[in-house]
Order: sequence, then structure tokens, then C-alpha cells
Amino acid sequence: MKRVFGVKKNKDPPPSVQDASDRITKRGDSVEEKIKKLDAELSRYKEQIKKTRPGPAQEAVKARAMRVLKQKRMYEGQRDMLYNQTFNLDQVQFAAEGIKDAQQTMTALKSANKELKGMMKTVKIQDIDNLQDEMMDLMDVSNEIQESLGRSYSVPDDIDEDELMGELDALELDMGNETEADGVPSYLQPDKEPDLDAELNLPPAPTGQAAVPHGRSNAQTEDELGLPAVPRASVRS
Repeated sequence: MKRVFGVKKNKDPPPSVQDASDRITKRGDSVEEKIKKLDAELSRYKEQIKKTRPGPAQEAVKARAMRVLKQKRMYEGQRDMLYNQTFNLDQVQFAAEGIKDAQQTMTALKSANKELKGMMKTVKIQDIDNLQDEMMDLMDVSNEIQESLGRSYSVPDDIDEDELMGELDALELDMGNETEADGVPSYLQPDKEPDLDAELNLPPAPTGQAAVPHGRSNAQTEDELGLPAVPRASVRS
């Protein structure tokens, strides 16, 4: 059967956009090289035309220059056409890559959406609201406890604030009078030291030398410092 009908040949895959773009870019580069060679040849012909005198020789050089110029125009047209094709292929490739990126984005969004749905099943808004209400109640109870613990036991509740303000004004007035009279408030003035001798009524200290009893002479002398002098020992001969 294979000999009669033959074997079906496998077709080559169609070229991709990138392959076609690379191939056309290579052709355009080849045409660009030919144009550069023709430019060099034209510049050489221009120098020859300047150096030769008008006549048949100059006309022959001009004819060759015209032929080269026509080839250059043709190659430039081919180059522009190839570059336009490359530009179109680049636009197609850009659009194809954009579509691929969009597909990947949609796939990622679908996966994320599925995960979010699974997570939202475990989190309920009603549970969050109940938790917030419980936290607010606990905070209120905590504030009440702090206020209860911070009350002062020695301050009565029936204190008249107007009466307290009157006493405060009177105290400020007294402090102002003391400051104007002495220049310094009484509570800032130094304390006066008491006279201990006047309070104790002690007799004055005796002055001069003490009385010597009758029949006893004061044989003890004093030195220049007022201390008892040391008696000198007698030396025996």
C-alpha cells in the first residue's frame, strides 16, 4: 500500500514571526552593504570627473556614474521595502506578545480569585463584627475598672467648688500682701535662731584668776603659752 499510495510526508512547521523578521533583517543588511559599496564607487567617479577635462573621457565617466547611481536607487528601494516588512513583523510580534501576556494575566487572576474564594469561606464578616463588639465592651469595662481604682478615699463628694475657689483667692491675696510689705514672702524668709542663753538664764562665766586658799602660795608657774611650767630638777654636785 505504501508503494502504491506513498507515504505522507511530514510538513515543516510554519516559520514564526521572529524567524521571518530575522531573515528579512539579514536581507536588509546585505542590501545596505551593497549600497555602501556603490557610494564608495560614486565618490571615486566624482573625483575622476573633477580631474578630467570636458570631452569624451569625462562623458564616459559620467555614464558609469549614472549606472552606479541607478543601482543605488534600486537597492535603496529594496532596502526600504525590507525595512517596512520588518517593521510590520515587529508590530505583529508585539501584538502577539501582548496577547500572551494578557492570557498569563487572566490565568493568574483566575487562580488568585479561586484562592480568595477559599479564604473568604473561613472568614465571616459577622464574626469580625462580633469580635469588634466584644473588644469595645472589654475596653469599656477596663476603663470603668481604672476609674474605680483611681478614686480618692479622703476627698468627700459634697465639696463646694465655689467655696474652694474663694479660699484660693484669699490665699493669693495674703501672699501678695506679704510680698509687698517685706519684699520677700514669709515662707521664703530665713528662720531666726533663738537665744539659748536668754532662755536658759545661765550665769556668766568667771574671769581672772581663781582665789588661792590662805596659807598656800601659788608655787606653780606658767610658761609663755599659759600652761603649767615643768619644774626643773636640781643637779647635785
